[in-house]
Amino acid sequence: MPEPILEPDLPIIDPHHHLWDLRPLLAHFPEPDHPFIAAIKLSPYYTFDELHSEVTTGHNVIGTVYMECGAFYDADRDPAFKTVGEVAFVNGVAAQGASGLYGNYRPCAAIMGHADLTTGDAARPVLEALQAASPRFRGIRHAAAWDADPDVLGPPFHAPQGLYCDDAFRAGFRHLGALGLTFDAWLLEPQLDDLISLARAFPEQPIVLDHCGTPLGIASYRGRLHERFDTWRDKIRILGTLPNVSVKLGGLAMAFCAMPEQGPAGGTGSEALATLWRPYIETCIDAFGVARAMYESNFPVDRWGADYATLWNAFKRLSAGASADEKHALFAGTAARTYGIEAILPG
Repeated sequence: MPEPILEPDLPIIDPHHHLWDLRPLLAHFPEPDHPFIAAIKLSPYYTFDELHSEVTTGHNVIGTVYMECGAFYDADRDPAFKTVGEVAFVNGVAAQGASGLYGNYRPCAAIMGHADLTTGDAARPVLEALQAASPRFRGIRHAAAWDADPDVLGPPFHAPQGLYCDDAFRAGFRHLGALGLTFDAWLLEPQLDDLISLARAFPEQPIVLDHCGTPLGIASYRGRLHERFDTWRDKIRILGTLPNVSVKLGGLAMAFCAMPEQGPAGGTGSEALATLWRPYIETCIDAFGVARAMYESNFPVDRWGADYATLWNAFKRLSAGASADEKHALFAGTAARTYGIEAILPG
């Protein structure tokens, strides 16, 4: 039975979700041998209609930020520019929502795309093409998730080891600041030193750390969340001292994190989720402050651990003791400022 919606009037900007059609990819993985593949199979086709069904479940979602995921690349473009197709597609979804036909919320009010920064100076014309594709384009994510144990990430994707420390990557990365673009970083807890190094090397570049830094409870890390917590916390505290870095509070319902470990079949409620996530969420808020922290859904990936309504209920339970101003920042204000969409905030 669905949970009652907590604080239904609290405005929310969901700063991290995807849209995709992964059915062709998943055809290569007929058996869900890895929990991440099993999680993706829960939502192999996730476009505007599916997003609309999520944000209208009772929480007051006033807008969202789209996060790149390799979807709908333009096959007719030069290979380096194929990623422009993703931004163009999502801009159409945003325009559909901005028509007002589907309510007052603004889906994909900001769009994060992708460019291969390892191409160095050649990344700049791609970044410029992404800017030209949509006035909602705000920057890119270039994921760096890697682990020595290949079973952690499973078969779909593995970035090169040490990507954020690579000279070629940093040659491309420097163009973000010149173009006024932000950067989202996804990497795993054992890699957080790489992001610390990157943020220190580019102190003027806005960087958003996705998914609380992705603590691991899968494969060779299974059962070791408690053992590794202090190491994760130390790195988060260092990142929190760097004023150009913000953090997204979420992603903990991914299969990688094992919170909950049993996945969607467990039907874990928001109280139990809040208990699991509290040490990580509170550490991040303490380290970054509410002005550099924002709750995220990471949908549909986080459907592994919670449905959309339950997920936001858990976040609201975690912020039960916060002031009205603090809640405004965590649930909407920080995301609006970070991604330049203050215009959609009420009043």
